[in-house]
Amino acid sequence: MPLDGIVINALVHEFHDKLLGGKIDKVYQPQRDELVLTIRNRGQNYRLLLSATSNSPRVHLTGQSSTNPPAPPMFCMLLRKHIAGGRMTGIEQPAFERIIKFSIESYNELGDLIVKNLIIEIMGRHSNIILVNGDGKIIDSIKHIDFHISSVRQVLPGLDYTFPPSQGKLNPLTCTEGEIAAALQQQREGLKIAKSLVNSFTGISPMIGREICTRALSGSDVYTGELSVEKVNALSSQMHSIFQEIKGSHFRPVLLHDQKLKKVVDFSAILISQYDDLTVEERPSMSDTLDAFYAKRDLQDRLKQRASDLLRIVNTNLERCKKKLAIQQEKLGEVSNRDQYKIYGDLITANIYRISQGMDKIEVENFYETDQTGDGSLFGSQNREPSPVSLVSIPLDPHLTPAKNAQKYFQKYTKAKNAEKMVTQQMELNKQEIEYLESIYETIVKAETYQELDEIREELFEQKYIKRITKAKNKKKQAAASDPKQFTSSDGIDIYVGKNNKQNDYLTLKFARNHDIWFHTKTIPGSHVIVKADHHKDIPENTLVEAAMLAAYFSKGRASSNVAIDYTAVKNVKKPSGAKPGMVIYDHYKTIYVTPEETLIRKLEKQ
Repeated sequence: MPLDGIVINALVHEFHDKLLGGKIDKVYQPQRDELVLTIRNRGQNYRLLLSATSNSPRVHLTGQSSTNPPAPPMFCMLLRKHIAGGRMTGIEQPAFERIIKFSIESYNELGDLIVKNLIIEIMGRHSNIILVNGDGKIIDSIKHIDFHISSVRQVLPGLDYTFPPSQGKLNPLTCTEGEIAAALQQQREGLKIAKSLVNSFTGISPMIGREICTRALSGSDVYTGELSVEKVNALSSQMHSIFQEIKGSHFRPVLLHDQKLKKVVDFSAILISQYDDLTVEERPSMSDTLDAFYAKRDLQDRLKQRASDLLRIVNTNLERCKKKLAIQQEKLGEVSNRDQYKIYGDLITANIYRISQGMDKIEVENFYETDQTGDGSLFGSQNREPSPVSLVSIPLDPHLTPAKNAQKYFQKYTKAKNAEKMVTQQMELNKQEIEYLESIYETIVKAETYQELDEIREELFEQKYIKRITKAKNKKKQAAASDPKQFTSSDGIDIYVGKNNKQNDYLTLKFARNHDIWFHTKTIPGSHVIVKADHHKDIPENTLVEAAMLAAYFSKGRASSNVAIDYTAVKNVKKPSGAKPGMVIYDHYKTIYVTPEETLIRKLEKQ
């Protein structure tokens, strides 16, 4: 997702239209490596963001507000002194590089009108914002680069400003088809064509290199050694055509979305056709595209950050429950032979006349063996000989009387029986807790807003998994609950999907009516889905299938096929007393098997 030369070129054209001739009203420095200039031009105010951060260097017009520090940093004060009140007289992109030079005309201390240049270099961790006077001397920069950082190029106040070292690449805006073809033929073998385009021409990102290959050769997995004359001509013709469009300022800014991961993954100044699994969204301008991209990406990062502590809490409790389950299963295994103790007690009692104190064992007939006749009956037939009697050796405590030995085995049996009952009950509660925690985990992963995460946090507090940080007296008024997702089936029937356990309870227990249809994945965590049956005596089969797909898609089985979905009338769904949020029981249900289709889900979503 780098800002390549094409994106920079699109931004420069946009800035020419909107900012050229504008007056710089205010200068802010909300972050250590970030500036915001407020520019007034032709009756409109624009906010120009310049960022030299290592992870997301960029420049674009923005509609996002930012919090400024109480005291402006030194570089911000210096810019206010030199360019505040100045006019934007020039905006250019030198040599199609990832550099924009803003020429600003302002008055100095003596009242003379002079021009200074504010230059932003967008080069990953080497990005910088530099103020240069009319003589080419550096006044200051947002990052100081000395000999310890770079022995090639220093950026310090008082030094002459020089552009970053050239890599000897060709400018694609000025190349002919023949020059492009010649450059391709000179590349060493073994390189992918997309990579060779990046190596040979200025301002081309790997994505644009792949796009050129995709358009010219119907694929990007082509190597230089495989190039025929026809392929070289196709590549040079396609690339020349793209850059002629760029030269004529014909841009088509787009955002690329990964619908499965629910995130934006890239952007471009031209239409992208190389991805089959990404959705391409066209935007009105390059600044709008970048503003939306970074706003969504920052939101995703912040959501991920805020969700991480919740996931940690849930995972910690899940691990605890699973360890407890393993111990419970082991304990059940230990008491699984409890009936043997009862048999030993009965056999000792039946043979007590043969036992005397001091014996450490006795071998007796095991009359609990069912087949002593060979034909499965209790009494042998006259025509068959009975099978040999089974003998069993019973350990005895020589210090105990025969009756005490029998009593000892009966006590072991009773203890094991009680232990099994208790462990089974505890295991059932533990399994319910694991199911609940897994459902919470899914809702955290799928959360799309801060409000949804806050609702999950509140639920975990109510269930005593976390402690509330703020005191009750300082607690703010509780925000309104977030809304479930709404869809419309192909038959025009409303379908609602809960995004967390509170929404699930609301949909099933309060919102839905008895004759509405309830859907949920069988045995795996997922959302409650409600089909509103208002004015519909019989729900069409298409709607039932689509609702089942929604239940499968908004569950842990999203990536699976043939997901089992149970559905029934809402009147058959009940919440047991004391059950955790989102936990219900149901009967009189049917089961349908579906494979979720993302394209259908997007089609059903109510805009």
